[in-house]
Amino acid sequence: MIGKATGHTCVVGLGWGDEGKGKIVDLLCGGYDAVVRFNGGANAGHTVWIDGKKFAVHLLPSGVLHSEKLSLIGPGVVVDPTSLLGEIDALASQGVTVGSNLKISDRAHVVMPYHKVEDRLSEAAAGGDKIGTTSRGIGPCYADKVRRSWGIRIGDLLDAGRLGERVEQIVAAKKAMFAAIYGDDGGLDATAVMAEMTGAAERLMPFVADTTALLHERVDAGAVVLFEGANGSLLDVDHGTYPFVTSSNTTANGIGNGSGLPARSVEHVIGVCKAYTTRVGGGPFMTELTDAMGDRIREAGNEYGTTTGRPRRCGWFDAVATRYSVRIGGVTEVAMMHLDTLSGFEEVGVCTAYSIGGRETTSLPSRVEDLERVEPVIEYVPGWDEDVSGVERRDDLPAAARAYLDRVESLIGAPITIVSVGPDRMQTMVSGTSGAVGGGLTAAGRA
Repeated sequence: MIGKATGHTCVVGLGWGDEGKGKIVDLLCGGYDAVVRFNGGANAGHTVWIDGKKFAVHLLPSGVLHSEKLSLIGPGVVVDPTSLLGEIDALASQGVTVGSNLKISDRAHVVMPYHKVEDRLSEAAAGGDKIGTTSRGIGPCYADKVRRSWGIRIGDLLDAGRLGERVEQIVAAKKAMFAAIYGDDGGLDATAVMAEMTGAAERLMPFVADTTALLHERVDAGAVVLFEGANGSLLDVDHGTYPFVTSSNTTANGIGNGSGLPARSVEHVIGVCKAYTTRVGGGPFMTELTDAMGDRIREAGNEYGTTTGRPRRCGWFDAVATRYSVRIGGVTEVAMMHLDTLSGFEEVGVCTAYSIGGRETTSLPSRVEDLERVEPVIEYVPGWDEDVSGVERRDDLPAAARAYLDRVESLIGAPITIVSVGPDRMQTMVSGTSGAVGGGLTAAGRA
């Protein structure tokens, strides 16, 4: 069990996503009163293992696995109603009922069917310059949100008459635009779009609320909130490896816009990373291993996407990029996942600097052209043979594993207070220095 937390906390990824944020949120839920998703959409995939049973969520906050906790989808999230309802039904088939414990912001924008068509057509037309989108309509939805005249929000679904008029206009404009740009109008049909949205709106109506007001009411009454970031810091639209990024602010800095509660309210920011680095899709990957070693890490860590099933690109731990994410996100402590994956490696690599054109730097360049020229400066440290999946205390890890954690801490500038050594929530050790874990863990190990 987790003790009661003393301050609001945010969990964010320090890489390009897939770090294991869902497990950490699930682990910490016991100490918080509410869990809030504040960015992204169904392109996020959080996997939680409980007693050997796998639960996968994409739009839903991981907090829905705790029926007594309030889970909120904030105004900064883009919501695909069909995908969301599919998730709710999938959890129901696993014995998890989502009911009054879930509320969806009436201000959140809706991923419409034509957004997914636009995503697919745009990516296909990009040829060799693909961004690596999941084709779930996230980018086009955020674009329409900023464009304003084509944005549709969850609250708009509740007025079918007005919605029908807008869908007719938007679909006509989208078809003309797609035909002109891509030579394909996507086969869009306004009647079919409305039928899908009307059916979804009827089922979603009980969940819709002014989550901003609700969140402030709960906080004023003493509730402690856990914010769940989607994607990863290196995918942040402003601070990530642009243009190979997502379309939202993925660090804790996005909390204010994405939830309505000021970001300054958050006392603890837990940055989640793996003991190595992974990336899915296109874009620069400074420490990528394209040889047998990369394949070995992938298979040992089962590195295949929760959302897409795509094999993840794998490489050594990138301390340069991780330190950058720690700094821009105000990270106060770090959770390192998949330490068990590295068991059996004779030596383990850590990137301590980048060499670009013969010049070394420990800063993350802004231009993708420079990132693609990076030659990583790799420091190799001794590996360990022991199976660590049952270890409950950091002090009981093999000496080489402890030394590896110590070295990473010194490079990234933040303490590693949580270490995961397996997929189950109980295969996690938490240090007494973790400010986000009230009272520590009583069933899992303490460092």
